[in-house]
Amino acid sequence: MDLVQILSLPLIQFFSATTAAYVLCALGIAMQFGFTGLLNFGQAAFAAVGAYAYAIGDLFLHFGPIGSLAFAVICATGFSFVLGIPTLRLRADYLAIVTIAASETFRLLMTSGQLGPWTGGTEGLDSVGNAYYKMNPIPQGIYNVLGIPLTEKQLWSDLTGWSTVVVCALIMLVLTRSPWGRALKGIREDEDALKSLGKNTFAYKMQALTIGGIFGAFGGIVFSIDSQTVQPTVFGTNFTFMCWTLLLLGGAATVLGPIAGGMVFFVVFLFLQHLLQGLQGVGILPFMTQDQASQIPFVVMGVTLMLLVIFKPQGFFGNKKETQING
Repeated sequence: MDLVQILSLPLIQFFSATTAAYVLCALGIAMQFGFTGLLNFGQAAFAAVGAYAYAIGDLFLHFGPIGSLAFAVICATGFSFVLGIPTLRLRADYLAIVTIAASETFRLLMTSGQLGPWTGGTEGLDSVGNAYYKMNPIPQGIYNVLGIPLTEKQLWSDLTGWSTVVVCALIMLVLTRSPWGRALKGIREDEDALKSLGKNTFAYKMQALTIGGIFGAFGGIVFSIDSQTVQPTVFGTNFTFMCWTLLLLGGAATVLGPIAGGMVFFVVFLFLQHLLQGLQGVGILPFMTQDQASQIPFVVMGVTLMLLVIFKPQGFFGNKKETQING
């Protein structure tokens, strides 16, 4: 059992672009659920829209990195309107069901044979982000960051991912502390009261869904660029529930919560995974296989999510009264 690897791999994940991608998606859910009370269980669809739109713009339409990013934002905005117009008047529990269905529908649509020439079907797309990596200003080599060796591509990807997190978090902080943000909290607490003041609550909810969806699309873009692939199996319901775990761990109605929750979650998750696999490898856990040992952290994740919802729904940085939902 390699203790150095067990400790170093979670540390690498702490500041990785993959963690940044999940944090961006969790920030989007914080905007939708934490501040507005919209139970969106289809954030994986927004991430998939961003990833596929960026890849198609980069690989087939040759928009370049900036043009592909703009194309992804337009697609995510359009998807939010397609999803939001018929659903945002639904009660919270019905909205959750519809968004799950919409997410799975979009994922299966991307695997269809008719769209295969553009989406790669069940195989997905490869070589995503080649043009982006050509913009890398970091000289080729291995860089030691906090004792962790990173290539110039990894360092560039991680810096871009976390820079996007910082920008989105600052935008979210400014918006939620503005009169517009107070209107969102009013919808979460008592939508009828806000309507009585003459506010168009549907428009506010659509705006929150769109902004949160764009954050999710950014997460999908960062994820696909870091792995240089877009795989439809990645954007299943487990992707959304991972994002919800980060959110609830840190605090739903906060900006810092999803960021801290993402960092803590992935470090603990990978540490448990590699520790259990190492223990199984040296014969300490003979009653399970390597595959079974790698699945135990997912069980822990599910139990943790249940315990958080029951005993600490506000998360570690949130306020309990800010987790109320207007049904």
